[in-house]
Amino acid sequence: MDGKSMSERPAKQPITSGIALRKNVPVITVESFYRAHGEELQLKLEGQRVGFHRKIREPTINRPGLALSGFYKYFAEKRIQVLGAAEQSYLNSLGRRARSRRFRALCAQKIPCLVLSRGAHLDRELLAVAQEEEIALFRTPMVTMRFINAATIAMEVDFSPTVTEFGSMVDILGIGVLIRGESGIGKSEAVLGLIERGYSLVADDVTRVKSLEGRELVATAPELTRNHMEVRGIGIINIAAIFGVGSIRIEKRLDLVVTLKDWQELEEVDRVGLDQEFYEILKMKVPHMTIPVRPGRDTARLIEVAAMDQKLKSLGRNSALEFNEKLLNLMATKET
Repeated sequence: MDGKSMSERPAKQPITSGIALRKNVPVITVESFYRAHGEELQLKLEGQRVGFHRKIREPTINRPGLALSGFYKYFAEKRIQVLGAAEQSYLNSLGRRARSRRFRALCAQKIPCLVLSRGAHLDRELLAVAQEEEIALFRTPMVTMRFINAATIAMEVDFSPTVTEFGSMVDILGIGVLIRGESGIGKSEAVLGLIERGYSLVADDVTRVKSLEGRELVATAPELTRNHMEVRGIGIINIAAIFGVGSIRIEKRLDLVVTLKDWQELEEVDRVGLDQEFYEILKMKVPHMTIPVRPGRDTARLIEVAAMDQKLKSLGRNSALEFNEKLLNLMATKET
């Protein structure tokens, strides 16, 4: 120990994920949106199944009040359009021909789909216009603002930047831990040890990580491998069937990255823990620890302790820093 406090030590550069990021903005179709969120948003299809191929290119909702009045200069045509009570009342206030003409002008835009809130129905004439222009029309009993909030939150996940990390993800006491390491280093054995201790598996070997508005990272497993693990010598096992449903989680926030390395490959082993390392994923820094692996060490137990220590740090308790401060105070006392 060199007697320097954490603030005096040079910051380490974060380790960066080696996986190429998906740079394209995600595009969601009306069909995929309806299939994924139709039940929670209480959406019901009105009329025929048309326009499901159309793309939703922005993850938010638009109320086309100005558009129905004829103003399209700043019209958000890439968004789902919602006709709330105000828009519906405005249409009903127009004459039959004007109403049909205004509604047709809206449907002629490159909008993804239309949603009627408060369980409202369009009259047959306007429904026929939507069918002719191949615009999918849905209705929901939800009030307008509640639907807008719920749909925006749902699309936030759909449109989030995503990256694939090669490692296993475990929930340890509420701390999401991504366990990395070379093939054969013992990741699966460590994960099994953690599951036996009562913790939950999120993903094995391949983990999908999403960035939610740049404020947190959420990890999940690919649909194909969810709830399963590959164990060398045994094969593919179903974790939920063997250990119970409490042993799995669909998704979890990523709080800590642990890299397992062979003891002989490490030039220097950190014995104090004053220097905080970070692992960068999707331009976000996640606390990172490197745990040396060699025969006889209980790797699962070490990862468990690392997660507990990270939980203490999230609560404002840093054991290494507290010990360093005590040591500096003791040294100062002896000098006087």
